[in-house]
Amino acid sequence: MAGPVICVVGPTACGKTTLGVLLAKRYDGEVVSADSMQIYKGLTIGTAAPTEAEMDGVPHHMVAVAEVEERWSAARYAQTAIPIIDDILARGKRPILVGGTGLWLDAVIRGHGFAPGAAGGEVRRQLQRRLEREGAAPLLEELRRADPASAARLHPSDEKRILRALEVYLETGKTITAHNEETRALPPRYDAVWIGLQFANREDMKALIDRRVDAMAEAGLLEEARSLLRRRLPRDATCMQAIGYKEFLGVLDGSRTEAEAIAEVKLRTRQYAKRQLTWLRRNPDVHWIYWEKERDFAKALRISTEILSAAGVS
Repeated sequence: MAGPVICVVGPTACGKTTLGVLLAKRYDGEVVSADSMQIYKGLTIGTAAPTEAEMDGVPHHMVAVAEVEERWSAARYAQTAIPIIDDILARGKRPILVGGTGLWLDAVIRGHGFAPGAAGGEVRRQLQRRLEREGAAPLLEELRRADPASAARLHPSDEKRILRALEVYLETGKTITAHNEETRALPPRYDAVWIGLQFANREDMKALIDRRVDAMAEAGLLEEARSLLRRRLPRDATCMQAIGYKEFLGVLDGSRTEAEAIAEVKLRTRQYAKRQLTWLRRNPDVHWIYWEKERDFAKALRISTEILSAAGVS
């Protein structure tokens, strides 16, 4: 298929799923989810994974494809999603990437791969043991000597990225900064039109998030969290860190009430939405559609159609 893929982005609860389906119907497309938690099986309520009714007959990919025991990264997501997107294109359909996990979206659209280094290998295990013994400060100082640019970008508490940057350098002799500079000079794998959704007034977004969390609680979020607990997963499992589950597990172990958990989920979700917007606003190619008090999908579809028409999508 000629022309670009379509990316529908925005913070949580902004209506990406609905607009993605409308665009898929308008442009004979298929949806590829780019949500780091919707990939897990059984995490339907807390991740707001699209239901059969919401999919409305449109094929959806990368939803409920991972076991809860698995740990997924942006690299693994890209390796899995790119062949799906290529297949959609080969069949003459339009790929529509829908999600708010900006790093994963960038990984697919750029398609340049990631800095080498056997994540989870012996070097990582050694660094992890050092972290447990010494804390993050000595590791960050070591990174500062090898890759000052990377160290300057990282917060001292961002242990995951400190370990990754050191791992790349120790295994390859090349800094992750050098790798990133090289890949930025390459053309992207896909031409893309980015359509973003957000509220003009942040208070309206907060109110919608609060209503959504209340609906999740009524739909059985506590029982969904209980089902995870029955799997005897380690507390640091990726899916256990998802907003909604981590807080509700406290209800199950008696450390907080359900009302306290709901309030915490609302707060964490609002904070997450803010971080999503911060990431996405760095992308100058996003065409933003601003909601007023209520979400008007007919209007959003009309504006999206105009944007896509100008980009040569028909």
